[in-house]
Parts: sequence; structure tokens; C-alpha cells
Amino acid sequence: MSDSPRTAVRSPYWGVPTARAIPFVITALIVTFSSNHSAQLGLLSYGLFAIVTGVIVGVLSWRTITERSVRILFLVQGIVSVALGVLALGFNTGGLGFLLFCATMNAAIAGFLELYAGLRTTKNPASRDWIVVGGLTVVFALVLIFFPTDPVFVVGMFGAYCAIVGLFLLIAGLSLRWGTQESLTSRAAPAPRSGKAS
Repeated sequence: MSDSPRTAVRSPYWGVPTARAIPFVITALIVTFSSNHSAQLGLLSYGLFAIVTGVIVGVLSWRTITERSVRILFLVQGIVSVALGVLALGFNTGGLGFLLFCATMNAAIAGFLELYAGLRTTKNPASRDWIVVGGLTVVFALVLIFFPTDPVFVVGMFGAYCAIVGLFLLIAGLSLRWGTQESLTSRAAPAPRSGKAS
């Protein structure tokens, strides 16, 4: 029996960020070790990535998140990702402009929805992870909008974004799995007093 004031929290949601990390890491490796950073490669890799991540986010979040409004946010995020991924694959010869359109739209919408879900939800242990991932995704969208771009830059930034977020999601999933986050109830509960009042 432990006398520690902290209580481990094992969230059933841990499998979602862990599963999400897989396509991020695989895409980062493909982009990193590919010598072809053309717009077509960007559309093909982005399309597959968006479809897989969209299915994972939409299906697994719907099954594991208890708050209905948050489940809807992630379902919409998944649908948008799948739709833009299908467009990217279907028009993989669309060039740099179409790659920027698909990647920027998906990053802006998905990032905002995930950031909003994290900010409005305080009881879910994963809310802080949603804020970080949503914020990074919004930053990725802003980089694509405001910085001078060419195919090499866009594909390279996409690979870097996937590497950073993939590593973070893996750590976040394992943290939720092993209960390294402090329980909300244990934080709120006052420490017991010893002795009698005189």
C-alpha cells in the first residue's frame, strides 16, 4: 500500500495517440529517406497519411472518448482528413498549388478542432496533449501559408512536422498507458490533518 498523494491515471484513450503516431512516424521516415521531394510525392505521401490518420482519429476517438461534443469534433476532423487525402491521391499530378491547398486546409481545420477540444475539456487526461498537437498542426498550416514555398520546402516541412508530432504522440500514448499523469481527484482532495484541535 502506497502513501503517495498522487494517484496513477490509466486512460482507455491511450491507444488512440499511440495508433496515431504510427502513420506520422512512417511518413516522416519515407520523406526523410526519399531523394525525390517533388509535389507529386508530396501529394501521394500526404494523401495516404491523411486517409490513415483520419480513419484512426474518427473511429478510435468515437469509441474511446466519453464526451459527446468532443467525439463529434474528432469525428469531423477524421472526415475532413479522409476527404482531403482522397483528393490528394486522386489528383496527385495537381502540382505544388494543389499540395499546398490540401495540406494547408487539413492542417488548419484539424489543428483548430483539436486545439479547441483540448481547451474546452479539462476532465480528460489527454486534453493537454490535444492542445499541443492542435497547436503544432496550426503552426504547420501557418508556415505553409506565410513562408516562401517550393516543393522541396513543403515536402521537407511535412516530413519534419510528422516526425515531431509522431514522437510526441508516442510519448503521450505511453504516458496515458502507464498512468504517469496525476489524478484530478487526488489533486483536488485536501491533505488529511493529523492531531486534534485544541
